Amino acid sequence: MAALAVPTMALTGCGVMGIGQPKADLQIYSARHYDLEGAFGEFQDQTGISVEFISGDDAELLERIKAEGENSPADVFMTVDAGNLWNAARQDVLAPVNSAALEEAVPEDLRDAQGRWFGLAMRARTLTYNPDKVSPKDFDQVDSYAGLADKKWKGRLCMRDATSAYTQSLVASLIDLHGYDKTLKIVEGWVANDVQIMGNDVLLLEAIDAGSCDVGINNHYYLARTLADNPDLNVKLYWASQQGAGTHVNISGAGVVASSDNPEQAQQLIEWLATTGQNPFVDGNHEYPVNPEAKPEPVIAEFGDFKRMPLNAEAYGDLNAKAIELLAAADYK
Repeated sequence: MAALAVPTMALTGCGVMGIGQPKADLQIYSARHYDLEGAFGEFQDQTGISVEFISGDDAELLERIKAEGENSPADVFMTVDAGNLWNAARQDVLAPVNSAALEEAVPEDLRDAQGRWFGLAMRARTLTYNPDKVSPKDFDQVDSYAGLADKKWKGRLCMRDATSAYTQSLVASLIDLHGYDKTLKIVEGWVANDVQIMGNDVLLLEAIDAGSCDVGINNHYYLARTLADNPDLNVKLYWASQQGAGTHVNISGAGVVASSDNPEQAQQLIEWLATTGQNPFVDGNHEYPVNPEAKPEPVIAEFGDFKRMPLNAEAYGDLNAKAIELLAAADYK
């Protein structure tokens, strides 16, 4: 297989990797695109370990590592979605590491039991609403996602499209929680309520603000970003299912590539990102740190504390195909 053409970014001053220049100490293949330069730059300054990263789609980068085999320059694979991390580990792309620092910093359900990957940034996918049209007491406090299938929300809902990884992971988590048949009825209820399908979370927030719909499901950081730019946005956040299973969360994370030439330094980078580098890594995108000792940045701190649904990476990965099947069966577009 030919190598995929994906952007390469260098923090070392050595230019594009492999073109007459010495490569950096660590090569990161990253499907995460949020403010990487700042965090990795701080890591270089603090440790003297130089870093380059190649950005691309998670599936493309995973296939690239597999195609390169033992000759892959990749030292760290960084991706979004717990299912992608689980899938990379299942395909033996990631090596197990033994790290007391990571076991202490990363909660047990946000890391692989065999130490092949570790969550580093957390996002919550929860309800957002127009406070002129909706009161928080209108939501089902036990199962807020299922509650949106109630007929009282007919013509009032905005949600993401079926091809969105956010939608698929949420539905996979609901299948894990409720089973396939009950989740199918929930999604069919959303469809019966004439849900408006949006191409991205920003459009969804704009629609709620404009009054085109009253309620949506968003990643929390899209609201934080929009509020940072427009404090007058007429959209509020509601933490879903706080008297039930909790709010759905997902992660960005990383693991050491099994063929890495520098596994010790690769492990050192991941340990830094989970400890000293937590806030530099997550704050620029308004994400939640996975490390309980790190504090959320001020904008999302205003959202308040919440109970999260335990994360089951295997379910997100293994049930993804079932989630796609279910969305099609429910005629969710």
